[in-house]
Amino acid sequence: MKDKNTVIGFVLLGALFFIYFWYNNKQQHEIAAFQQKQKDSIARVEAANRKPIDTMAFRTDSLRRDSATRISAAGDFTTAGMGAEQLVTVENKVMKIVFTNKGAQVKTVELKNYPTPSGSKVLLAANNTIGYNINTSANQSVSTASLYFTAAQPVTNADSAQTIRFTLSGANGETIVHQYTIRPYDFMIDWNIGINGADKLLTQGAFNLQWKAQLDQQEKTADYERQVSNVCYSEDNEFDYIQTKTERKFEKPVQWVGVVQQFFNQTLVAKNGFAGGQVQWVRRSDSSRVLAGADVALQAKLPMAATANIPLQMYYGPNDYNILKNQAPEMDRMVNLGRDMYSFVRPINKYIIKPVFDFFAGFVTNFGWVVLLLTLFIRLVTAPLTYTSYLSGAKMRVLRPELDELKKKFGSDQQGFAMEQMKLFREAGVNPMGGCIPALLQIPIFFALYSFFNSNIQLRGQAFLWSHDLSAYDSIAKLPFSIPAFGDHISLFTLTAVLTSFLISLYNMNMTPSQDNPALKYMPYIFPFMLLFIFNRLPSALTWYYTVSNIITLALQFVIQNYIINHDKILAKIEEKRKAPKKQSKWQERYSQMMESQKKLQDMKNKTQNKK
Repeated sequence: MKDKNTVIGFVLLGALFFIYFWYNNKQQHEIAAFQQKQKDSIARVEAANRKPIDTMAFRTDSLRRDSATRISAAGDFTTAGMGAEQLVTVENKVMKIVFTNKGAQVKTVELKNYPTPSGSKVLLAANNTIGYNINTSANQSVSTASLYFTAAQPVTNADSAQTIRFTLSGANGETIVHQYTIRPYDFMIDWNIGINGADKLLTQGAFNLQWKAQLDQQEKTADYERQVSNVCYSEDNEFDYIQTKTERKFEKPVQWVGVVQQFFNQTLVAKNGFAGGQVQWVRRSDSSRVLAGADVALQAKLPMAATANIPLQMYYGPNDYNILKNQAPEMDRMVNLGRDMYSFVRPINKYIIKPVFDFFAGFVTNFGWVVLLLTLFIRLVTAPLTYTSYLSGAKMRVLRPELDELKKKFGSDQQGFAMEQMKLFREAGVNPMGGCIPALLQIPIFFALYSFFNSNIQLRGQAFLWSHDLSAYDSIAKLPFSIPAFGDHISLFTLTAVLTSFLISLYNMNMTPSQDNPALKYMPYIFPFMLLFIFNRLPSALTWYYTVSNIITLALQFVIQNYIINHDKILAKIEEKRKAPKKQSKWQERYSQMMESQKKLQDMKNKTQNKK
């Protein structure tokens, strides 16, 4: 009856939580709407009192001033300062690249095989600029990003790669050539910068590259994608990244820098490396589709010569481990298989989870079934350890009547009961911690799969049952409000994972002696309730795995407890061990000594109180 009341209590508590968050959210919306109405009213009054201006004249003056500034800054490259933008499109099997002659740079990259949730193709580099300063005249310099190059038509080479050249010519014979090479199936673009007259165009051979990169939303929800976005880089041939910080200064040579979102990245690679530089990282906090932005400044020291050649590469593509490992050293670490405090799971993902997943994906087309097969594999590997825990649980079940008798005997004397309980466990050869093994095993496996499913682009857009995308949460209902730590939706796979966890907790509670400690007694109800908030925003592949794993656990426990483990034999073995000579482990000796000391202290306190 108590358990029934507890369940009802938690249901009522959950209902109160929902009502509270709904009411609070409604109030917040009403306050925000009222504040916005006030701002709009003030803005209308200010607009009415503002003197009208001649917008056409203002625009003309602005354009005239801008033209004069650009002509002055262009110096010996006056024609390039006043050109017109021309776009050149080059396609290969995996992407469509639009180049602009303004700055001779990539304008947009469309990934052909990766649709967005809205149905369009993933578009990268839409608001990026990249360039470097050159000397255009005495005491005058300008960024190449603002100059108009002359574009040539793409040329197809003998190896089917395409090459496009952009040329910038100065009045004194200086030339700059940007040459891009696109191979048929590659996401990496070779970018070679050739400078004739480098001793004049670059001050003391200093090549200072500025790259402004912006990350736009590509997935279903911007909040989570924004959260996992970061800047990755290789400094002195060692991988590192920034996520929560806003700036990084490079003191050692830099091989590459990439701005990374959940499943895609844009990376600048220097074949000869950069001597140093810095990156500023800003994550947006508004509700726009812009996730974050990075300002990257990199420096290289070129030989003091009339000509210079700077070989670079630009990667625009997926965070696919198998692709990235063939691009540049350490680029595969962009795929988060475990970092920082979770770095211990990276070897598990790299050498166990991923190879097994790829093996099953090689002959099973639906990734939901691949996850199920992966779950079966994990449970099979861990079966010997989990069996010992089930055996320990069976022994505990056999001893339950004796433990209940001890409880009645000692009553409120918890220390006396604990000492006798330990003695009983020692005589029976029972390890009271044996049942914790499955829970302990779940910890590294859960964190490994959390990293793996969150970063596995193979799951992106893959449908299974009611889930439209295994890499994101599955939503069966949209709430009219958002609950903190829960979200504004209900995930069905989360409900199945929580329900099966609850059933496991109830089953285990019935298999173990009753607990007087309220925290332990109510844990079977509290833990699944916590999972409801933890799981609701996680990828459906992970909650599907957890559901399957729980179902397997329930089935194994039922079969082992009822058909494999012979309780009469266990009881007979326990009786044999009771008659055999006893030898305590060091842990048991220390635990017994501690309990005896506490018992003596308690007896002394009781005697003192009785004398008073």
